[in-house]
Amino acid sequence: MLRKHPKGSAGPLEAIEPPRDAEVLIGVVSITALVMVLSALSESPVWLLGLLVFLPGAASALCTVRQTKFVSAWTALVVIVTMLVRHGDGRPWLDRILMMLLTLALGVASVYACRHRIRREHEMLRLRSTAAAMQRHILRPLPILTDDVLVDGVYEPVQEDRLIGGDIYDVVASPWGTRILIGDVQGKGLPAVGAAFAAIGTFRATAHREPTLTALVDILDASVVRHNSYAAQTGDDERFVTALIVNVDAHEEVQVINCGHVPPKLLHGATVTTPALASGVPLGLAELAAEPATVDWFAFPPDATLLLTTDGITETRAADGTFYPLAERLTKRAALSPADLPRALYDDARAFAGEGDQHDDVAVLSVRRSPYR
Repeated sequence: MLRKHPKGSAGPLEAIEPPRDAEVLIGVVSITALVMVLSALSESPVWLLGLLVFLPGAASALCTVRQTKFVSAWTALVVIVTMLVRHGDGRPWLDRILMMLLTLALGVASVYACRHRIRREHEMLRLRSTAAAMQRHILRPLPILTDDVLVDGVYEPVQEDRLIGGDIYDVVASPWGTRILIGDVQGKGLPAVGAAFAAIGTFRATAHREPTLTALVDILDASVVRHNSYAAQTGDDERFVTALIVNVDAHEEVQVINCGHVPPKLLHGATVTTPALASGVPLGLAELAAEPATVDWFAFPPDATLLLTTDGITETRAADGTFYPLAERLTKRAALSPADLPRALYDDARAFAGEGDQHDDVAVLSVRRSPYR
């Protein structure tokens, strides 16, 4: 069986300890005694059917193969002895034989199912370990400190048994300031990994050598288009990537290009504002745009916090369909430190959803100017 690491951890799965032998024995004996009492009170062995259905099947889902063999053998023994002892209840011998055969067949099937379950869990463990290694290469661990900024945050895939989701981020120090990328690849899982590699790999390779953000975005768009052409040759669907590219340097203003992504939030004291940005098309779709990507500027004071998110936060819904009010919740948490704010927002969004479903991955980054500048 498998143990999940705490949320936010990038470690692989570990083995969970199965029930102890003593726990299995006590549970089986207790349930058997209960079934036998009910069988005697009802003067019918039909109650044994509950034992047949429950015990071996439950053991195959929760226990080791050895424990499942024990439960199956115990069940078969109890049923066979009961059928032989209660020979005077008028039940035909054919029914007794069929019940005994059914019990034996169920035990064998339960052991087989247990073996299959454990084999699949081991395969999942290996795949998740591989995914953990991939994630360490795709997404850098937070926080990230450069000469210009301190970036902290949280990344959570929608499925806890999968480390790699559709959201991406990266931070690169360049001669013209620190470039920050946050994006959302269309789709999830392995089909979207190629587009994530293309976007992040290109960003890391070019962010430190392209003097302008517009040139950087053009190269990023070309890399996604190139990936789509390769994907089309193998029959995979084409992907696009919504992205926000931010450049922070020594000047008070920051440069931003929005490629169809969620706008950032600026926290300055108790005030939360949404900078006015032109929203371009996602990466991979530039040829459909009427105009090229443009750079926007807005003030980023030294004591302000820039919050970058994906739509996993803004599109979180409560059970009644209400969207998560990000600006309102941010105002209530403006006093939190930049290091604590992303996790607090994520936890609050999960609590807001309640019985609703989280349908998308979540990435939240808090950006502050470097304390050492």
